[in-house]
Amino acid sequence: MITVAYDEVMQTGECPLWHPREQALYWVDIPAFTVYRLDPASGAHRAWKLDSEPATLAISDQGGLVVAMRSGFAHLDTGSADVKLTPIAAAPYDQAITRFNDGHVDPAGRFWVGTIYEPRDKPAAGMYVLEQGKLRQAWSGGMTNSNGSGFSPDRKSMYHADTAAHRVTKLDYDQASGTVSNQRLLHQFSADKENNYGGRPDGAAIDSEGNYWVAMFEGARIVKLSPEGALLDEIKLPVRCPTMPAFGGPDLRTLYVTSAGARPAAELEQYPLSGKLLAIQMDVAGREEPSYKT
Repeated sequence: MITVAYDEVMQTGECPLWHPREQALYWVDIPAFTVYRLDPASGAHRAWKLDSEPATLAISDQGGLVVAMRSGFAHLDTGSADVKLTPIAAAPYDQAITRFNDGHVDPAGRFWVGTIYEPRDKPAAGMYVLEQGKLRQAWSGGMTNSNGSGFSPDRKSMYHADTAAHRVTKLDYDQASGTVSNQRLLHQFSADKENNYGGRPDGAAIDSEGNYWVAMFEGARIVKLSPEGALLDEIKLPVRCPTMPAFGGPDLRTLYVTSAGARPAAELEQYPLSGKLLAIQMDVAGREEPSYKT
């Protein structure tokens, strides 16, 4: 069953993040420069308008959130109705053509965030790691729009999607050193928009059984991949451009899905729920997201 969890239309809703201690969901609207919070039990919601586009979020072990913005990383005090941001690390790129995009915290508390190279004329995006307040580059190039990151339950693998290339890859992950290696193809989606097109991979979530659930932008669906890359299942959605799923709820069996609402009129007529936050009841549970360690 699919329901609307929050009725306001996002321009580009992204990065749903379930906060288990607060039993609340956070997410962002990137072009609206806004971070949102929803208490599903009461329906109470709040929003913080920032000065730079927020792309992805992490729970901080000090309370509040770590926000990756175009301008860099900062801590957001979510206990305040006012915007109280404390800078952590400045952006390491040319902000005129690049911004941070998708990200997740690894099992050791490091915040991995990739970038999007906005001219999209070459694979010039990078992957960065925020570790105890210091920023380093994990790899550079080989992708245009970094997305779909996540870590396997056994803590041995990292997943990653390049939306522009329509592919999902898998890497060997070393928790002790915070490094990855041996990147290889997990699943290649069709880029043929005339035939057999089912969207391109955007944000993702990994369930408690180790399967990879990825939002298919322009595909009106979320697909489930096995750890070996087999397409196991799909959930058809009432929005054409889902952006990212996240498991949440008291039992982590609610899949929250953000989507894009700033779309052509014909698409919005066909998909009137575009841009709204959706909730799907699942048979499988997700996993709690680790907190960023300061």
